[in-house]
Amino acid sequence: MTAAPRAAVIASTTASAKAKRSAKQNDLAQEIAALKDLGYAELHTMWSRLFRYRAPKKFARDHLELGIAWKLQAQLSGGVNSATRRRLDELARTLTPKSDLTQKRTATLKPGARLLREWAGESHEVLVIEKGFVWRGKTWKSLSVIAREITGARWSGPRFFGLRTAAKRDGDIDA
Repeated sequence: MTAAPRAAVIASTTASAKAKRSAKQNDLAQEIAALKDLGYAELHTMWSRLFRYRAPKKFARDHLELGIAWKLQAQLSGGVNSATRRRLDELARTLTPKSDLTQKRTATLKPGARLLREWAGESHEVLVIEKGFVWRGKTWKSLSVIAREITGARWSGPRFFGLRTAAKRDGDIDA
């Protein structure tokens, strides 16, 4: 197959894929619009089918519709990526029942910040830059690698430099 027919096949395949995607999006829009016409029991059934667990009994109709619409969109687009899922899991672990959702949970390092840590009688200073960290005149992409170089053991870099604390274990007491 020469370059010209190959390009035509690729263009045809791309156009076909775009048409299918557009049709799926139109179907999705119609399905979401139809949610307002469903009864409360039907919304609960649809929720159970999509999420594979029952919705709370006294869940507001608006919340059912929003949750179902989100799930339908996620199925079409692939859902939440793994980085976002990890971040959500981290937030869920750190939240207490009466905590402030607007409070920042992790430290955000800005270029120019200096991290200090003493280890085995030696003081270590790490400079935060746009593309990583500078320690002993060398640029590093990861705090964990720097912590490993300092200690000779595998450490969480953020934990080693005091940016995170160890998760509390059962039986730990706040002092």
